[in-house]
Amino acid sequence: MYTPSFNAFTDRQEIVAFMQRYSFATIVTQIDGLPVATHLPFLVKEDGDKLVLQAHFAKANPQWKDLEGNTSLVIFTEPHAYISPNNYEKPENVPTWNYIAVHAYGKAQILDSVEQKTDLLKHTINAFELPYLQQWEGLPEQYKLKMMNGIVAFEIEVTDLQAKKKLSQNRSELERENIIHTLSQSADTNEREIAAYMRDLESRNKNQESR
Repeated sequence: MYTPSFNAFTDRQEIVAFMQRYSFATIVTQIDGLPVATHLPFLVKEDGDKLVLQAHFAKANPQWKDLEGNTSLVIFTEPHAYISPNNYEKPENVPTWNYIAVHAYGKAQILDSVEQKTDLLKHTINAFELPYLQQWEGLPEQYKLKMMNGIVAFEIEVTDLQAKKKLSQNRSELERENIIHTLSQSADTNEREIAAYMRDLESRNKNQESR
C-alpha cells in the first residue's frame, strides 16, 4: 500500500483495535491470474506475538478452493470523508479524501473439523451477537451440522501488516482544525468518525510535543 511517511500508522495495538472495530473486511486472492474478492466478517485475534484472522466462506463460493498455499490480502477500511478545499487557507488547492486502511497479508489454513467450525462460530456469535448464543446452542444438532457443512472455515496468520492514516497530516494546524470542525458537524457518520480520529491524532501529537 502506498503510504507517505507522514501517513504512516505504526502503533500495533491501535491497528489491531481498528481491525476489530471495522471487522467486515475484504479478502482478495487470485484465481487463474485474476483477482477475486469476497466481503466477510473477520475475527481478529492476538495469540502472543501472532496476529490471526478467522472467517468463513459459503462452500458454494469457489474462492476458498485457492486459499491454501497462496498469499491472501485482507483489507480493513471503513470511515472515509471527502475533504473540500474550502477548509484550506489558500484558494490554490484541490479536493482530497481522508481515510484509514489496514492491509493484512498471510497464507490461509482451512479449518476442517466440526470442532474447529463450532469454535469459530461460537467466537463469531460472541463478537457480533452474544445473546444469540443461547438460541444457537438450543438448535438441533443435525440442523447445526447441516449449516456447518455449508461453510468453509479458515484462518490466516498475518505475516505482513501495512496500515495508513490519511488524516490531513500534511496540512497546517488551522486547516486541520477547519476540517475537524466541518466533518464533526456533518450528518454523515463516516465523516464524524474521521473527525474523531483526526481529533484523537491531534491530541496524541500535542501530548508528545509537551513531553
